[in-house]
Amino acid sequence: MSGASPTPHLLRVGLAVAGVAVLLALAGAAPATAAPTAAAPTIAAPATAVGHATAAPATVVALRATVILPAAPGDPVDPTAPVDPNAPAADPSVTVDLNGVNGTPSSSITVLLALTVLSVAPSLLLMMTAFTKIFVVLALTRNALGLTGVPPNQILAGLALFLSLFIMAPVLSEVNTVGLQPYLNGSATFSQAVDVGQEPLREFMLKQTREEDIALMTRAADLPNPEDAESVSTLTLIPAFMLSELRSAFIIGFVIFVPFLVIDLVVSSSLMAMGMMMLPPTMIALPFKLLLFVLVDGWGLIITALVGSYTATG
Repeated sequence: MSGASPTPHLLRVGLAVAGVAVLLALAGAAPATAAPTAAAPTIAAPATAVGHATAAPATVVALRATVILPAAPGDPVDPTAPVDPNAPAADPSVTVDLNGVNGTPSSSITVLLALTVLSVAPSLLLMMTAFTKIFVVLALTRNALGLTGVPPNQILAGLALFLSLFIMAPVLSEVNTVGLQPYLNGSATFSQAVDVGQEPLREFMLKQTREEDIALMTRAADLPNPEDAESVSTLTLIPAFMLSELRSAFIIGFVIFVPFLVIDLVVSSSLMAMGMMMLPPTMIALPFKLLLFVLVDGWGLIITALVGSYTATG
């Protein structure tokens, strides 16, 4: 009947439709700042028809899907070669090639020899050349003049160095010809170059060394007396040569001191005779010493005597 009140079944259907409408309204009113999510399809329970009406679903389930992006591909990696467990371990030792092209010494050996010569050059200069004798004579000459710091030691050492090179030039040239160049050209081994190259130096030292000094060093080393000069070892010859050089230098220094000592005695006696005992004699004698040294060309005489002492015996 049209005027009758609705049945309970129709009321339930209406409530279900109203619930679905409320859920749809709430889903549309979600915050705009929320992260976007993929809405799952709505699953509704099938309605049962009662008369001409349909039943709405009782519940609605919403699913949120999680999106997982695949990782970006990395750079390709080369495959590692397989390792043989029986392979020998790498040798950590360092090898140096002694011989270069055509039997000549390699560049590494040449550099090593150059560094060695530079490291021992000061000792060789002092022990096997005329440097010691020249420097001592020049220093004694400065003391005889009464000059404590003029000329300075650097000047005396430089003068002695170049005078030594001047005196030793023929010897060093022969060492280069018979010893160094054959080794660099590959025609001689290192031991042969050393044996041949030291002969000019030994000959030079033997001419300047006294037999008494050689005998002294031979006894000090407890060695048998050598039969001749050629059988004297180099280790015995070098200190004997230095002793002879120092002895010769002191003899020359004594000769240089004598005239200046006479000037000191004359000046001291004159001051004592005049009663000027408080006046230093060295200050009065210094101008006379310098005047005498310049008038007789003292530097020329000393250098001529030093160079002549080697060339006369050479």
